[in-house]
Amino acid sequence: MNEVKESLRNLEQKYKLFQQQQFTFIAALEHCRETAHDKIRPITSIEQVQSYADHHCNNATDRRILLMFLDTCAELNKLCQCFEALHSGTPVTNNLLEKCKTLVSQSNDLSSLRAKYPHDVVNHLSCDEARNHYGGVVSLIPLILDLMKEWVAHSEKLPRKVLHVSEPEARREATAGTAGPSQTADTRPRSRKHQCRQLRKDKLQPGGRDRGCPKPPWRPPGGKL
Repeated sequence: MNEVKESLRNLEQKYKLFQQQQFTFIAALEHCRETAHDKIRPITSIEQVQSYADHHCNNATDRRILLMFLDTCAELNKLCQCFEALHSGTPVTNNLLEKCKTLVSQSNDLSSLRAKYPHDVVNHLSCDEARNHYGGVVSLIPLILDLMKEWVAHSEKLPRKVLHVSEPEARREATAGTAGPSQTADTRPRSRKHQCRQLRKDKLQPGGRDRGCPKPPWRPPGGKL
């Protein structure tokens, strides 16, 4: 669960960077629509954005921002798969996950999507753009992130035994369990009492006898110095 939460946080940070470049994204889509002679229909799917990036993108700036959108969608799709593998789900979490999988599908029609408060991505568009062309595509990622955060919130309330441990995570836990005592001893600050006990142990060892218990001074035969 901690891994998927960390992945989700990373995606949120990546989306914030993308959101700051929304005008660049809209301009890139506008340029591609002009090149494709496709000015009438709205942006209806991730697949359409992929087609623009592959066949109708004429400059590096437009390509960069379109690929940033597509990469984020691909990572959201992978995260859906991670969610699915984490536990068998409840009716609530399964419903949320199905919505996420539908939204992130390449061919899903997203033209009617509209992100609402507290999201303001649609408000940054002109009325015509919001209503007819780009309201859906700019709403896609924030809506998926909202559903994923809700999925995590519900999943964290489930009993721990319900959650599946992935094979890589299991291997890491096994390795950590094997190496745990020495690592813990090395990394945990030692108390003064512990240091004293360790010092006493050293005195009992052959290498520490001379240091801990000095020999009495040498006496000549007869007992006098």
